Amino acid sequence: MNINRARPILTSAAIRLALVLLIAFAANQGGYGQSERKIDIGEIVSVESSILNEKRDIWVYVPPSAKATIYAKRQFPVVYLLDGDAHFSSVVGMIQQLSTVNGNTISPEMIVVGIPNTDRTRDLTPTHVDSDPMFKDTSFLKTSGGGEKFIAFIEKELIPYIESKYPVAPYRMLIGHSFGGLTVMQSFVHHTGLFNSYVCIDPSMWWDNGALLAETKKALSEKRFKGKTLYLGIANTMDPGMNLKTVQKDKSQDSRHIRSILKLKGYFESNTKNGLKFQGKYYGDDDHGSVPLITEYDALHFIFSYYRMKFGPKDFFDPTVDVAGKFEKHFQNVSKEMGFEVKPTEDTINAIGYQVLGDKQFKKAEALFKLNVKNYPTSANVFDSYGDYFVAMGDKENAIAQFEKALSLKESPDTRKKLEKLQGK
Repeated sequence: MNINRARPILTSAAIRLALVLLIAFAANQGGYGQSERKIDIGEIVSVESSILNEKRDIWVYVPPSAKATIYAKRQFPVVYLLDGDAHFSSVVGMIQQLSTVNGNTISPEMIVVGIPNTDRTRDLTPTHVDSDPMFKDTSFLKTSGGGEKFIAFIEKELIPYIESKYPVAPYRMLIGHSFGGLTVMQSFVHHTGLFNSYVCIDPSMWWDNGALLAETKKALSEKRFKGKTLYLGIANTMDPGMNLKTVQKDKSQDSRHIRSILKLKGYFESNTKNGLKFQGKYYGDDDHGSVPLITEYDALHFIFSYYRMKFGPKDFFDPTVDVAGKFEKHFQNVSKEMGFEVKPTEDTINAIGYQVLGDKQFKKAEALFKLNVKNYPTSANVFDSYGDYFVAMGDKENAIAQFEKALSLKESPDTRKKLEKLQGK
């Protein structure tokens, strides 16, 4: 079904801009949900936890394209976001920007599950400590050490709840900052299979005299992490006058935080044969509070470095280029990287198919419409669009067959009208 009937006439000066606009149109723009003059970016649901013995409010964002009625239902990777109340809006906005806005396909569209805190020290620390030079008020530490229970809550209660309620794909990412970064490392080391990718932001690896840091060093040399990806962001928490070389020789409490993270980065970099895809970066212009945003941005680029499909004018305007084949080959690689079958979105192929059909590149158009039929055989739209192709070719018999197939899947006044016109009714 052609939902972009007004086809622009392209001049050579407008080609590159037109390509961007075409993909942007196809990528389900629309921003956050809007109703009654309000802008909504998600919903709050409650999950009863017998493991934590409490009810937890969870913030959930689902891409607007999940609600599209004309296209086949889609599934989305899921980001589990620690300190969700602090980072939810920025992460949701960033993912939407990098996955759809202006035609971006740097990352896939994703569901975001933000986990706000009830007792942060309890949930985000792996072991109990009674005192630490970092804290003068030791009452802060009384409930520490609940990290294993919290991860069990995520694994056994939260993930099953999300997967029963939302259109999730079998790909999970965990993002955490500071104590949340400590939880990311605890999950990575002791529950490696729970997530596909990890974003660890300025983690508190000094906790409990670096106990988890030592466990990480051991795991990196002994375990295999094939198919896993981890991005580490490091903030500038050094005193003025220090640099990355001098701080590692410092023995003061003030530099303990960054020294522990630099050791962590070194452990990753000295164990390159365990199958892990790793990148770590120091952000000299960002402190502990500002580093999450830029780390998350760079992490999404790194983790999904294989995801973006790049186009040039030749792809769309040279009749000899097999665009459908290019899509298939690209998404075969994406599927291999992500560990499950990923297909080009129906709306993207649909929009490009109509564009090249309007340019009278009939072979290319047919290949694209056939690709959609192959990938989405339960969608009425793909057969309606394929019928439009046959109408353009003057093939009445095949056009009727496609429209009838579309109507057998879903009744549509527009499709019905086209069918009756061909049948002379």
